[in-house]
Amino acid sequence: MKAVQIKEFGGPEVLKVRSIDEPTVHANEVKVKVYATGLNPNESYTITGTYGAFKPELPYVPGYDGAGIIEEVGEGVEDFSPGDRVWIAGFLAERNTGTYAEKVVVDQNHLYFLPDNLTMLEGAGLGIPVFTAYRALVQRGKVQAEDTVLVHGASGSVGSFVVQMAKALGAKVIGTSSTEAGRQEILRLGADHALKHIDEDNRDELMELTENNGPDVIIEMLANVNLEMDTQVIADAGRIVIVGSRDTIEINPRNIMGTEAVVTAVNVGKMPNSDKLAAWKEIRKFLENESVKPLIGAQFTLEEASEAHQKMMEGSGNGRTVFLIAEE
Repeated sequence: MKAVQIKEFGGPEVLKVRSIDEPTVHANEVKVKVYATGLNPNESYTITGTYGAFKPELPYVPGYDGAGIIEEVGEGVEDFSPGDRVWIAGFLAERNTGTYAEKVVVDQNHLYFLPDNLTMLEGAGLGIPVFTAYRALVQRGKVQAEDTVLVHGASGSVGSFVVQMAKALGAKVIGTSSTEAGRQEILRLGADHALKHIDEDNRDELMELTENNGPDVIIEMLANVNLEMDTQVIADAGRIVIVGSRDTIEINPRNIMGTEAVVTAVNVGKMPNSDKLAAWKEIRKFLENESVKPLIGAQFTLEEASEAHQKMMEGSGNGRTVFLIAEE
């Protein structure tokens, strides 16, 4: 089968399409024909060999997320059958052979039935981002109806889910994007307001939109740039949830002391199974009633893996970067 495989660590240039053997199915595992794959930034870190959370053995096929049709099930699998449409979230799987491939084997606990109202491309847009969004907003951010939620980077793969979930839960949503196209997308997703990223130039505008109270919850995608400002504008007893950061930052702790705000973070790789199951129950409701849908961005083939990773890490464009592997 065709797969993107790395044989050495490095940047996007090490991602090469190769012909490799199909993975075999063991007990409690499922083989899926992959139609589309969703890319994650942590996969770009992993291929460098310097990512502290995980250093794979080489050769290695990356990829945690995807969508496809089950081809084969192993002994002990009772809930899935060949022909089922599924989406994959393999970030905590005991075995995951990598979704940057025409076929993947993953343990059954990390497969989910794909609702009929979602395409394979949309299924590939779920995975890590949808779990991250729910964990950040609900399990860490403790969002309540009538809260005001500021989503920094709201047109991205995680942020777009946060916007939709927050609106579905009755919150007022303010999203930010660096581009006009991104801000228009945020409004289309249902946000009440869309602004440029918050800085000294538009801080007053944010405060006016929150009646000078500040947002109750801030979901932060780039803490190394925005966290200090977040601590300045957060409401009393507010919650700042860090989803992403690409460097260090110096902040003034007195800002947090002055509001008794909570600063916390999300790492779905540390997500307890009980929390993951609870999240899935609510995510399924969002998907089935169509209050939440994946936002699909740039589409690439497996042969364009290097280009896809380069574009994803540049942060350009809206929505989830995906590989289209097979037509439905």
